[in-house]
Formats: sequence, C-alpha cells, structure tokens
Amino acid sequence: MLLLARAAQAVTLTEGGLTQGGFVVGQAEPGTRVALDGRALRITLDGAFAFGFGRDQGTSAMLRIITPDNRREERRLTIARRHWQEQRINGLPPSQVTPDAETLRRIVREREKLGTARAIDSALTGFTQGFIAPAQGRISGVYGSRRILNGEPRQPHYGLDFAVPTGTPLKAVAAGRVTLADEFHFFGNLVVIDHGHGVNSLYAHLSVIEVQEGQMVAQGDRIAQSGATGRVTGPHLHFSFSWFQTFLDPQPVVLPA
Repeated sequence: MLLLARAAQAVTLTEGGLTQGGFVVGQAEPGTRVALDGRALRITLDGAFAFGFGRDQGTSAMLRIITPDNRREERRLTIARRHWQEQRINGLPPSQVTPDAETLRRIVREREKLGTARAIDSALTGFTQGFIAPAQGRISGVYGSRRILNGEPRQPHYGLDFAVPTGTPLKAVAAGRVTLADEFHFFGNLVVIDHGHGVNSLYAHLSVIEVQEGQMVAQGDRIAQSGATGRVTGPHLHFSFSWFQTFLDPQPVVLPA
C-alpha cells in the first residue's frame, strides 16, 4: 500500500484507508503517542498502529500526535464519502426476519458476546503483516449495501460474501488468536480471530469449525469449512473485518485491486 509522507510529519498512513469503511495502518517513530478523535491508539514497539472508519463516518477525523521529544501535531484527515448499493433478499423464513421474543433475547445475548470479543485490545501484531483472502470464489454480497429482507428494510450488510459450496476450506486472513468459536442465530457457526490492536476478522455460516477459542493461528491456517448455517438462502462465507466495534470494508483489505 502507498504511504502518505511529508518530511515534517511524524506519522505516515496507508493512503487507501481514508474513506468510509476504510482500514488504515500507520507508522510512527517508536515512542510516539497517537490518538484518533481523542481515542489513544495502541502502538507496537516499532511504531505501527491501526484504526478504521465506519460506513457512516463523517467527512473528517482528527489525528493527534506527540513525538518522543514531545513535539505535537494535529492532523485533520479528510474522509472520502462512498455510495452504497441496495441488496434485496427474498424467500427468508419469517422468523429470520422478525424473530419471536425468545429468539430476540438470544440475539441480544449473542450480540453482547460478540461485542466482548471485538472489544479486545491485545498487543498482537498480526495486522502488520498484511492480509490474504479467506477463500476464493464469486463475490455475492459487498460491504455497506442497504439490505431489504422479504421487502422489509434492515441494517446494512457489514461484510463480504464469498459464494462457495459447503465444505470449502477457509483460511485465517492473518495471524492471531481465536477469541470466539460458537453457534449464533443469525451467523450460524462462526469464528472470530483477534489480529491485535482491535483488528479482528469474523467468518460466519460455517458447516464445520476446526479451531478452538484461545488457539493461536498463523496466516493461511485452515480454520473452518464454509456452510449454510444461520440466516442464509444458500451456502456461502460471510466474512467481516473490524476495528473494535466498527465494521470495515473487507474487500480492499483481503482482495486489493
């Protein structure tokens, strides 16, 4: 990825991430402190850090930098706006679109469990090595699209769908630790991997999970098989990528142009 660099700046940032849904890796002199919109960022011993912007991020963000010799810089980042597709999915069971009270309680519990996994701020550095695709196949759903389910508007799609048959081997997109391996109402069987500094990946609708919570994996390790569990109309991999609780666009990360 290209870097934006100026001689007077203490920090360089990956160019393509300054957009709605974008993922940014930065590099600073070791010992530098960096904050995004007031949130302090974890920085590796050699000065790498990461952050991202959500689908509905505004047009700017503020990066505050304090160098090891206490020089201070405020950098206003311009965030590019994007236009989102609309995706209509029909034929879902009514219970998958409008769950009953008991199912809603389950969904809330699962949302909290997933939120806990995605809130982890570990010192792992898998995010610094770059990312590979979890599978090879036709892309059947993209990040950010407005979703109409059985004619009813629902939240946008926050992942990248690979149309692959049940049983397709799936790979870890980068090194990390498995923080969640469970079965959810909407996601079906899913795996979440922490790549460090709040960066994590999620693999859903799996037919088989081949890792355990707490397990360390290397980039490219086989972690699961694709399937059609949870809310689906057919077998595929739903892959999500996020920075803490903010879902990011996986496509330019794992399938760069």
